[in-house]
Amino acid sequence: MLANFLIGLREGLEASLVVSILATFLVKAGHRERLRQVWIGVAAAVGAAVLGWAVLQFITSLTARSFTAKETIGGVMSIISVGFVTWMIFWMRKASRSIAGELRERLGQALEVGPGAVVLLAFLAVFREGIETAFIVYASAATATTGGPFAGVLLGLLASVAGGIAIYRGAVKVNLGKFFRWTGALLVVVAAGILAYGFHDLQEAGILPGLRTLAFDISHVIPPASWYGVLLKGIFNFNPSPTVVEACVWLLYLAPVLVLYFRPLQSRQSVSPAPRSAG
Repeated sequence: MLANFLIGLREGLEASLVVSILATFLVKAGHRERLRQVWIGVAAAVGAAVLGWAVLQFITSLTARSFTAKETIGGVMSIISVGFVTWMIFWMRKASRSIAGELRERLGQALEVGPGAVVLLAFLAVFREGIETAFIVYASAATATTGGPFAGVLLGLLASVAGGIAIYRGAVKVNLGKFFRWTGALLVVVAAGILAYGFHDLQEAGILPGLRTLAFDISHVIPPASWYGVLLKGIFNFNPSPTVVEACVWLLYLAPVLVLYFRPLQSRQSVSPAPRSAG
């Protein structure tokens, strides 16, 4: 539930900030009547994301009777979702400095084209966050036996909407750079657990070997049924007795991705060449 709350909060806040930028631009530019088109695009994007999640659930239900097919689809979807979340984290890290200016420029162009272009811009801006959330929640909740993960993401989305409204109205000042930086780092750890679990699913399906070859077993130190074992499992997909494949995948993803994530961004300032002296 906590991991999905974080996912819902981060993804929802990104979408809320995008909508806030679009709405602020329209109001200040004297196009308040175009806000309706933005909300149509946002509603369509949310609906498309929910539909995408429903399709994933439907495909899973079709294969529920086949253990091999179910584990294979679960493993593949976990790996795809990690690709989504990794791309999202690095994209946001890079684009956060210029996203407001780019959105305003695109919205200005869309206003010249017509209402349909405004709807499409709002749809595409929010759809990315929505479909990423659908994939990530689907993968992280694959082992859920209760509605906790879904309650978590719903609470996170509601909190993000409230936060977005407060930021838009100027009631709350948040250092968004630090927020996205540290929640992004935490999501990298969450993604590492999802990726390792995905490979474990593929081992369960018999596609990958080594299901009985454990890297270590500390289940006597962190019992899976204990409250802290359940907490670690729910947030990070922690397994106290991982296979060698799981442990290697977790480490080979987490270490380089965190190093790249915390590497300072290079400045894009262009250095003009020194003029040549005559003669």
